[in-house]
Amino acid sequence: MSRRSRDYEATLLQRLAGREYAVGYLNAVLAGDSPDPVGDFLEALRHVAKAQGLTMTQLATDAELGRQALYRSLSHEGNPELETLTRVLGELGLRLAVESAA
Repeated sequence: MSRRSRDYEATLLQRLAGREYAVGYLNAVLAGDSPDPVGDFLEALRHVAKAQGLTMTQLATDAELGRQALYRSLSHEGNPELETLTRVLGELGLRLAVESAA
């Protein structure tokens, strides 16, 4: 009997519903050795929003941002302003922090 594999995204979203896991996930993405850490982080942020049951439309409304602008901002090619990022994080119950690189 073969083991049925679980859908990766469904499993990820289930785990990301927990705040501690979501924080660890976002920090791991930022600390990774990806060639595009910013794009990966923005995509990870979309996953966290989806795990919390938020659509991009709802997130844009709650954060008082334009839906199309939010889609662009939270894409691999996105370059959100700090205000946009802090609004989105705030709606997700998160905030930015700075720590020593040493």
